[in-house]
Amino acid sequence: MITKTLRRRWLYPVLSITMAAGICFGQPLVAQALNWGDLIRGGIQIIQGIQLTRLSDSQEADLGRQINDELTSSGQARLVNDPALTAYVNQIGQKLVPNSDRPNIPYKFQVVDDKSINAFATMGGYVYVNRGLLTAADNEAQVAGVIGHEMGHIAGKHALRQMRQTAIQQGLLAAGGLDRNTAVNLGVQVALRLPNSRQDEYEADQRGLRTMSRAGYAQSEMVAFMRKLLNSASPPTFLANHPATSDRIVRLNQLISQNPSPGRAGTDSASYRARLR
Repeated sequence: MITKTLRRRWLYPVLSITMAAGICFGQPLVAQALNWGDLIRGGIQIIQGIQLTRLSDSQEADLGRQINDELTSSGQARLVNDPALTAYVNQIGQKLVPNSDRPNIPYKFQVVDDKSINAFATMGGYVYVNRGLLTAADNEAQVAGVIGHEMGHIAGKHALRQMRQTAIQQGLLAAGGLDRNTAVNLGVQVALRLPNSRQDEYEADQRGLRTMSRAGYAQSEMVAFMRKLLNSASPPTFLANHPATSDRIVRLNQLISQNPSPGRAGTDSASYRARLR
């Protein structure tokens, strides 16, 4: 009698945890071939209430792939039909990957067919650069600075944190987790419509500067591009959702003075323009 009572005491929490994990990933774990006898004989090996902030790298990459599929298939991020341009941007990004703070996840760099000046990222290594930003940049190093910044958001897992916060605000975590469709929809919302916090933007700047510096790009070009956008006749609308650009420039110059880099790569404007044709 005592044995049965004790077994029930740990069995119910285990069942609850397993069901919550199933809700989180949209997979009915209990409905699969779950052998409770094996659990009892081999010891309890249950995934503890997986939340968005605790995804493994492979789980994050898989969720990012599904968010990317939704973004591109729905036309919310319409990609350019230009293999040469896409390959060039991917080439810049891949130079940065081994120098980033998260080099062990698969990255994919894509060009969005949009004339506005913008770039964004979602989890799992997916980075998007608008054609308009490529046109506005003066050289490759400036593009590397933008891509490095977006990789900084990925390294800091900012989208995951935003998704979790949004899910809590909308009451979507009441059942202990998210189903996969809800998670993908939240990921799209975060990528396209929800601004990052001031702290996240500053952190992404710092990580991006460090990444491009390690890759040998000229640090000053990250600042130069921000200054160019700030002083333009019509500053990009996305800057309104970021911390004051002048404050970001001051912070970046402070970081550069503290950790100067001899890198000068990517400053040739003529060769850059030739790659955009």
